[in-house]
Amino acid sequence: MPYSKSFLHEAIRLSSEKMEANEGGPFGAVIVKNDTIIGRGWNRVTSSNDPTAHAEIMAIREACSSLKTFSLAGCEIYASCEPCPMCLSAIYWARIDMLYFAASREDAAAAGFDDALLYEEVPKEWRDRTLKTEQYLHKEALKVFMQWENKSDKTPY
Repeated sequence: MPYSKSFLHEAIRLSSEKMEANEGGPFGAVIVKNDTIIGRGWNRVTSSNDPTAHAEIMAIREACSSLKTFSLAGCEIYASCEPCPMCLSAIYWARIDMLYFAASREDAAAAGFDDALLYEEVPKEWRDRTLKTEQYLHKEALKVFMQWENKSDKTPY
């Protein structure tokens, strides 16, 4: 899967076009399989009132819908900017093989999109994060995992 300048240009083009259309922030992404774009996404956070509507997430959703699968193994993602922790996690969950990006997270921070707190918080134990968190009903929840382990018709992922 060699790098393709045209696919990264398309991600950047989407970021500019959709930002100018007031659909969200200046971020775009495309997902490619076998040299064909199978998913396009752009930031729609403010236009859809959805804080998870980042470019990479939207591209993953479109690509998965297009292929009718939750696994994007064999695909690459081209993003106009280094993905935030949420999007990076989604890229891993989708099993995308390769990530190419243009602007860095430092560039995004300089433009007002600072993810530094998220990068700091994610590796911490839940008790040590700034988000107030409490755990209850642990044993009850474990029973569901035991059911999953014994489920004969599960679809592993």
